[in-house]
Amino acid sequence: MQFNANVYVSLKPTVNDPQGVTIQNALKSLGFQGFSDVRAGKYFTLRVEAADAAKAGEQVDEACQKLMANPVIEQYQYELEQA
Repeated sequence: MQFNANVYVSLKPTVNDPQGVTIQNALKSLGFQGFSDVRAGKYFTLRVEAADAAKAGEQVDEACQKLMANPVIEQYQYELEQA
């Protein structure tokens, strides 16, 4: 079976996010109001082949831990759906 995974990686809340601060300041300078606590992150889409959703989830989780996210400073979450 094939599954699509959408992976979201962001800095942990306790880690400073200079890119998020820069984006927030740019929004203000462009006249946008009401934005606060802007955090930047990464988004990945993957297709994974596995026997079932549980196995696909295990593969995606392992890939996130080993490659797509730095577990010291980043957190991740993913959504899985059958392709």
